[in-house]
Amino acid sequence: MPETTCTPALVAHADWSKVPRKRWCAVATFAAGGHYRLEAPKPVGDVTTYFRRLRQRVDTGAAVLAGFDFPIGLPVRYARKAGISDFRAVLPAFGRDRWRDFYDPAPTQSAISITQPFYPQHPKRGTKREDLVQALEMRTFDDLLRRCDIRAGRAKAAATFWLVGGNQVGKAAITGWRDLIAPAMGGERLATAVEAVDRKDSKASTLSIWPFDGALIHLLSRPGVVVAETYPGEVYHHLGLEIVDGKRSKRRQSDRKADAFTIQNWAQANHIQLTDALRNDIVHGFGSKEDGEDRFDAVVGLLGMLNVVLGHREPGVPEDESGVPDDEITRVEGWILGQHAD
Repeated sequence: MPETTCTPALVAHADWSKVPRKRWCAVATFAAGGHYRLEAPKPVGDVTTYFRRLRQRVDTGAAVLAGFDFPIGLPVRYARKAGISDFRAVLPAFGRDRWRDFYDPAPTQSAISITQPFYPQHPKRGTKREDLVQALEMRTFDDLLRRCDIRAGRAKAAATFWLVGGNQVGKAAITGWRDLIAPAMGGERLATAVEAVDRKDSKASTLSIWPFDGALIHLLSRPGVVVAETYPGEVYHHLGLEIVDGKRSKRRQSDRKADAFTIQNWAQANHIQLTDALRNDIVHGFGSKEDGEDRFDAVVGLLGMLNVVLGHREPGVPEDESGVPDDEITRVEGWILGQHAD
């Protein structure tokens, strides 16, 4: 049975990119009638105020679930080489002291190191994945993938540190970790908020990262923002969208438009209200402009998050036979929300 979750007052999904103009966010608010109301996607805007703006839309003691389609976690084999046993604990340190070069992609193979693992700075002919594998002392390229990156029934997700190809996710991870999540984690204000939550102070607000900070049901039962990793490409399968057909592409308006009925039918079946603006977007395949694919994925990712919130899918973290979550997943690698632990 799916894990029961508390109902967050607001669920937001951001389709992320290293390029600010390609960052779009779709939001669902829980209405008094006991259903979610979905809005048309809007630009993410200033990342330094993003979490604050989400919190301002709900009551002080409410929970917000915020999803992002960039990796949140490290491949465990790399983490072992780096001596990292807790991703959440080391995240604020990246970019400082020993890790000062972490976010600067290595320009050459000789510059790659455990503390500077992103590569290459400027992709060019002759750049090989094996360069990264050898420099980081991995056995194969798959050692640079997390378990949630490898999923039966779909292509493997991209490796976080490999910055080559149209599907690479490393540059989005750099901006997401460095500019969004890490700054929101730090400071005495956050520590004070956490202490207040422990005292059951309903006015306190904190930022948590799933699954590193605990089970989703626990994190959503207290005030603040809960961050989770998403993957719209995975959600295509969950919702039965035709876009998964190898001949279709989210970059084509006609192919996005082909899934309009399925998306609207799913929303109706789950008593989800769509604003007129969002319904218009869906019916017209999110328009003919270049940002259509980004807005499409922002909405699809949001539906995937709601699928978990509504109890139709488990959050997905692998567990042992006694039901205890996998320690390497919850401390190092992380997990994609809603992906089955197969």
